[in-house]
Amino acid sequence: MAGNSSTSGGIAERYATALFELADDAGAHDAVERDVIALAAMIDGSEDLSKFISSPLYSRDEHTRALSVLMEKAGASNLVKQFVGTVAQKRRLFALGDMLKSYRRQLAESRGEMSAKVESAHPLSEAQLAKIKDTLKAQLGSDVALDASVDPGLLGGLVVRVGSRMIDSSIRTKLNRLQLNLKEAS
Repeated sequence: MAGNSSTSGGIAERYATALFELADDAGAHDAVERDVIALAAMIDGSEDLSKFISSPLYSRDEHTRALSVLMEKAGASNLVKQFVGTVAQKRRLFALGDMLKSYRRQLAESRGEMSAKVESAHPLSEAQLAKIKDTLKAQLGSDVALDASVDPGLLGGLVVRVGSRMIDSSIRTKLNRLQLNLKEAS
């Protein structure tokens, strides 16, 4: 299993680098970033889409056609449409989510931004994400690119990771601490 994760990560990095270089050559990082964020949100927000993308039961043509329609309806740029089409044709959709994250990380690094991973029990609104970004910027002294994800197991609260630092204010962690304290007290 670890081999698959490593293989997927290597594939994701290579494809993300290719997308980054193409966007750089076209001067289209802002448009590509918007499309990447929107596509990642669609995948994260739809269990059916996520299953479809990762399923080997569909042919490359079925994957390509379906994603072409999705990208068209989402109003994605031609560069992102072509990228997703190539990923589908090469049967690499299983790594698409990692490709999108890797692209955003590379873009943040090129802009001199730090990247932070934010996990929440429920999807965060744009206003909540902006507030988290502003707070982190004030504490860290530099711009921060957020990679938000949902983990229902947190029950509530947030887990924020910036580099090797982690701020865990999730209810799950608080309940685990309380349980540990109760065990020690008895």
